[in-house]
Amino acid sequence: EVQLVESGGGRVEAGGSLRLSCTVSEFGFDDFDIVWYRKGSGNECELVSSIGEDGSTYYADSVKGRFTISHDNHKNTVDLEMNNLKPEDTAVYYCATSGDPGSIHCDWAGGTQVTVSS
Repeated sequence: EVQLVESGGGRVEAGGSLRLSCTVSEFGFDDFDIVWYRKGSGNECELVSSIGEDGSTYYADSVKGRFTISHDNHKNTVDLEMNNLKPEDTAVYYCATSGDPGSIHCDWAGGTQVTVSS
C-alpha cells in the first residue's frame, strides 16, 4: 500500500514562495504517479500538478511556469515548489496517487493549507 502525508503549507504574501512536501511510504509493489490537487474558495477540486514514475510531469495552466514538481529520493517525498504565489493560489492542497476517486471533490482528510495575501 501507499501512504501519503502532506506538509509545508503556510501563509505568505503575494509573490512569495512555499515548498510543499508529500511524504510517500510505499510498502507494496504497485506503480503509481503522485498528483497534487487543491480546493480553494471556488470549491472545485483542481488538479495542480503530477509526476510519473518515469519523471514525466504535468502542470495546470494556472500554475505553469510558477510551480515545479519533483521527487526527492533521499527524503522519499514528492515536492511542489510554489513560486510567485498569487492570492488565487489560496487553497487546501492534497496529494494522492493517480486514480484516487477522492479527486472528484477533494474529499480527503489531511491536506495542507496555503494562504496567499495580496
